[in-house]
Amino acid sequence: MSTSYDPTLPRSHAPPDTIAALATARGQAALAVVRVSGPEAVPVVAARFSNPALAEAPSHTAHVGFLLDAAGERLDQVVVTLFRAPHSATGEDVVEVTCHGGAVVPQLVLRALLDAGARPAAPGEFTQRAFLNGKLDLAQAEAVADLIHAQAGLAHRAALGHLQGRLSDLVERTRERLVETTALVELELDFAEEDVAFAGRDALAALLSEADRLLSDLLAGARLGALVRDGVRVVIGGRPNAGKSTLLNALVERDRAIVDDTPGTTRDVVEAERELGGLLFRFVDTAGLRDTADRIEAEGVRRTHAAIAAADALLYVYDATAGLDAEEEAFLEKLAAEPPALPVLRVANKADLLPGGAGAGGAFLLSALAALAEPALLDPLCRALLDAVAAGLSDAEASALVVNERHRQHLERARAAVRRAQAALDRGTGGDTLALDLRAALHELGAVTGAVTTEDVLDAIFSRFCIGK
Repeated sequence: MSTSYDPTLPRSHAPPDTIAALATARGQAALAVVRVSGPEAVPVVAARFSNPALAEAPSHTAHVGFLLDAAGERLDQVVVTLFRAPHSATGEDVVEVTCHGGAVVPQLVLRALLDAGARPAAPGEFTQRAFLNGKLDLAQAEAVADLIHAQAGLAHRAALGHLQGRLSDLVERTRERLVETTALVELELDFAEEDVAFAGRDALAALLSEADRLLSDLLAGARLGALVRDGVRVVIGGRPNAGKSTLLNALVERDRAIVDDTPGTTRDVVEAERELGGLLFRFVDTAGLRDTADRIEAEGVRRTHAAIAAADALLYVYDATAGLDAEEEAFLEKLAAEPPALPVLRVANKADLLPGGAGAGGAFLLSALAALAEPALLDPLCRALLDAVAAGLSDAEASALVVNERHRQHLERARAAVRRAQAALDRGTGGDTLALDLRAALHELGAVTGAVTTEDVLDAIFSRFCIGK
């Protein structure tokens, strides 16, 4: 019943055999699911199932019975759900066996199905088969992995939007404009000897301009897309004993960093995470910025500067009772002048020690110590931080963001090809050159959705998936 399988072949070139894998996480749980897909999926499960009606059962039906080992001994009472091709997630016959969870039962069930003729699925192989069978395009398939690995609300909604085809639709709209342009240019090339013009230069320029605008709109959100995918790295910096560690603990609402009145207590970066407005924020507490003869503390200060250089935003904390000195002002002015611009929010801490009515000169005046007991005191700072890195980002906008680095690279190359075509058109260059640039742009867009791809690319993408997906 099993089909020979050569693991050295690219998976998309391997024969369409039957695969099986645990589709749920290992560990203690009420239930687990073992998924089987392929031409022999139904016979494989039927060979180890106590209900003989399964072999002829119609699609989208569920059956209760016992899963048996090769000797016919009962392993577990299970529910078997049947999805016949092409009406399944992979486009093949799919059978899902829901058994009891835990460390032992799912492995026994999987072993029994492998013994019956299935082979272990490779990472991402179920999703890859869905792509190869036309159930998903490549951007949608990659969204499956993004959905699984999402760590915050906007990342989840972006992945779900891509899975539903939001990004693919936008890419296809751009591709349609380029197909129209390319067809006109190549039609003129075919009739070059007759000196027939099928489109005026103004019409071609308008089509290219529209394609450039669509690509630029997609790429405009790439920076935000990276923040949605990876999280926002926010460094908490400032002089020693300004209250940075206390602020970190207040922001993440737990005791993460050591707090002491002794200056220089924090000597290395300390990280903690929190979700704000659907984005994952990684707050980084750092060593206090000052000149020091202490070798270990000096290394901590060096790491602080490195952390600031890699940050998406900086919360600069200072003692409100002392204010900012000239050296700190110069440091912040230098940061503001260095591209790319780093969002910097000044935090005047220890407001509880100020006389009544004192202001903070444009900084956020607060007491991190008081915020430990009353987190709502940090709401204005958190809102400002969100506005600084992702102003007005809505769920709908998140679902259209380019969050995948591979997609960004292909879209960048597509836009570059379109702009080369625009320049060629402006120069009056021949149609051959124009057509080459347009074909290059179409190729790059096709690579986003998988309309154009290679075996190596597919294997690299799906090998990053978890087994069972």
